[in-house]
Amino acid sequence: MFEATNRNRWARRNQSLIGALLGFMTFVLILPVLIILGVLVVEGGPAISWEFLFSEPTQGMTAGGVFPALVGTIWLVVVALLASVPLGVAAAIYLSEYASDNWLTRFINLAIINLAGVPSIVHALFGVGAFVLFFNFGTSILAASLTLAVMTLPVVIVATRESLQAVPQAFREACWSMGATRWQTIRKVVLPNSISGILTGVILEVSRTAGETAPIMFTGAAFFLPFLPQGVLDQTMAMSLHLFVISTQVPGVPEHLPYGVALVLIGMVLSMNAISIAFRMYLRGKKKW
Repeated sequence: MFEATNRNRWARRNQSLIGALLGFMTFVLILPVLIILGVLVVEGGPAISWEFLFSEPTQGMTAGGVFPALVGTIWLVVVALLASVPLGVAAAIYLSEYASDNWLTRFINLAIINLAGVPSIVHALFGVGAFVLFFNFGTSILAASLTLAVMTLPVVIVATRESLQAVPQAFREACWSMGATRWQTIRKVVLPNSISGILTGVILEVSRTAGETAPIMFTGAAFFLPFLPQGVLDQTMAMSLHLFVISTQVPGVPEHLPYGVALVLIGMVLSMNAISIAFRMYLRGKKKW
């Protein structure tokens, strides 16, 4: 039998210490999330009921439910996804598969990075000027969703580009050697093998879109509307703005009510993410490499 040397024992001990340190750091990162979820469940759990989920706010928003805000948030998220995902994926395909490495593409990449760092309130002012006033959409779901789409475009572009570049180059060369065009290769081989990574960007976009307040406050979200929107040119309530309003602007709100709204918002985001993650895992399982 081989006997461990002092160097082997030293390396094993260091490996154990590093593993323990990384595990502790992971726990430190997860702990605040668990604490937040625990507080929301304990404080907001008593507010959750079918009536709370499927009724509108009453008594000056100090009672009732969140149904109009819940439906409005779904409107905002879905329209923002429809606007940003096709455009973001197309931009990523161009940058990854067609564009050459020159000053123009480097400038575009720099612009994408800078766009990701712009504060949300600046996006809100841009949305007011561009979509509310210039395109004359007014304060509506469409204006608010397009503002959110512009804000989250970098997430979709970067996630899609990284996923496209992760597809082995040999896949492309094999298709080209069989006479396939560049677009046929992208459509039949590259995109199907990168769809799970694209969904990662969509998941991140859903989380950010549902939780933003500033971009929708000036472009389409209403303080209070006791009815549901009928189209994209209508205003709507939103969960994030509703939470801000009842927490800071409305007096006499029961203590459990803001926690209940926050719990519903977190639950909605987690549900959307869970569906996307399950679909991503299904597609990832069908990969051939």
